[in-house]
Amino acid sequence: MLFKELLIGVTNFFRDPQVWDYLEKETLPALLAASPNGKVLRAWVPACSTGEEAYSLAIVFKEALEQIKPHARYSLQIFATDLDQDAIDKARAGFFPANIAADVSPERLERFFIADEHGYRVAKEIREMVVFAPQNIIMDPPFTKLDILTCRNLLIYLGPELQAKLMPLFHYVLNRNGILLLGSAETVGSFTSLFAPLDNKARLYRRLDNTLRTGKIDFPAKFPVSLPLMQEPRRTVNPATNLQFQADQFLLQNFTPAAVLVNAEGDILYINGRTGKYLEPAAGKANWNIYAMARDGLRHQLSNALKKVVRQTGTVMLKDLRIEGSGEADPNVNITVQLIEKPELLHGMVMMVFSAAAPPAASAAAGSSQLNHAQQGELERAREEIQIIREEMQTSQEELTATNEELQSTNEELQSTNEELTTSKEEMQSLNEKLQTVNTELQSKVDDLSLLNNDMKNLLNSTDIATIFLDEALHVQRFTTQATQFFKLIAGDVGRPLSDIVTDLRYPELQEDVCGVLRTLMFSEKQITTGDGRWFKVRIMPYRTLENVIDGVVLTFTDITAAKQLEAELRVKINAGMK
Repeated sequence: MLFKELLIGVTNFFRDPQVWDYLEKETLPALLAASPNGKVLRAWVPACSTGEEAYSLAIVFKEALEQIKPHARYSLQIFATDLDQDAIDKARAGFFPANIAADVSPERLERFFIADEHGYRVAKEIREMVVFAPQNIIMDPPFTKLDILTCRNLLIYLGPELQAKLMPLFHYVLNRNGILLLGSAETVGSFTSLFAPLDNKARLYRRLDNTLRTGKIDFPAKFPVSLPLMQEPRRTVNPATNLQFQADQFLLQNFTPAAVLVNAEGDILYINGRTGKYLEPAAGKANWNIYAMARDGLRHQLSNALKKVVRQTGTVMLKDLRIEGSGEADPNVNITVQLIEKPELLHGMVMMVFSAAAPPAASAAAGSSQLNHAQQGELERAREEIQIIREEMQTSQEELTATNEELQSTNEELQSTNEELTTSKEEMQSLNEKLQTVNTELQSKVDDLSLLNNDMKNLLNSTDIATIFLDEALHVQRFTTQATQFFKLIAGDVGRPLSDIVTDLRYPELQEDVCGVLRTLMFSEKQITTGDGRWFKVRIMPYRTLENVIDGVVLTFTDITAAKQLEAELRVKINAGMK
């Protein structure tokens, strides 16, 4: 509910009429003249709300075609989108209240709308031009290859960053010389190299064929995923009053070796102690990754060790590594790399502990032995590195083989799917041809039925006999105009019981006589008078279908007032002669 309250859905038909006049008389004719052989134009109306803007564009396009009367065939496909699903549903219905007459001229209401009791419904030819769909213009992919883009009164609700993101996107989705229509309070801002004004007052712009982009287009093709940052658990114990905590802090600061906590990708999450001898910030953009911060001599060894513990778990010991560029006589260091299993909060992370290696002996013999030992260590590490690389290559080869097999299987499935689609296409074409044939036949029958209905209506009216058709439940199905002279019938009474209709006839037995005709299938004929002195011959007959099935009754009322008056006059003269 809060989300719907935040949305602004203010819109109406032909807002700023001078803009639509200019679009109809100047812009659209020029756009059509650029394609003299005809074309299917594409338009996009983002933030369409309940659809008035999209329907206005469709009506203006129809009027422009009627004025130009081109020899080629043109049509317009409009894509209207909005963030509000309820607004899209209302726009799809194409029904608007009667107060739109304040914005739509009577000529347009008569030409492009169908009047209803409660408002106006968009005509079918206009409704079929517009496709409505929910869309977030910032995050969802846009419609492309457009000739017209109307984005009115949306940019004023967006910040400068989003406006700078949308303008290059609008330039990208429009065809060459495409038309951009903005709101009366909106402009293209600093993007004058992308759009040229057609009419500044109307806020109409033409797309420039400019290949020099001011920046990279942020094409919304997927939703960004934000990962939660790790936070240290909040301590609830007051350090100043906890003796154990103070002792632990003293030991950590003075006796615990330097260490870093990293994830499987090498990103540093926590640092303990002084690690400046082993790590240094890399030049350029800040990068808190162990591969970038490790000093020369440690980088490759840490990389191999990290990959090994992540793949095999356990602990890896790196001894007597020589550090280069530390500024402290390049000391050697021992590193312990361990994958953490427990506690659960640190599961999957890796702890790297740095400790100084034992200093070398002072004697020459000891120096020679130390050198041999260092060379053997380097050789052993080189062998381990080669083994790791070999295992990684073997794993990659197996993965590539499996991927190749999956691709081959996918290719076969796609080929099979393509064959099925081809078969389905042929079946659909055949079905479409059959449907077209059936549609033609049905249209012919509808035309015949309309002609027959017109003939029947004219025949009944020409007889000047009031006629009422009832079904088996004595509900009104059809009536002629003459029947309204003594029955209070209107068009909305079709389907109502005849007994609910007020009549001037003095015929209280009408309901019983109708039921009697339905029961006996024998017609009834009586002479009935009205309250104002008129006389009618009422004939009640069963209604028979072509299959000789009784499906109601037919009531005919013949005006015999003149005959009755003549009969009364004759009786008066006869009685006078006899006297």
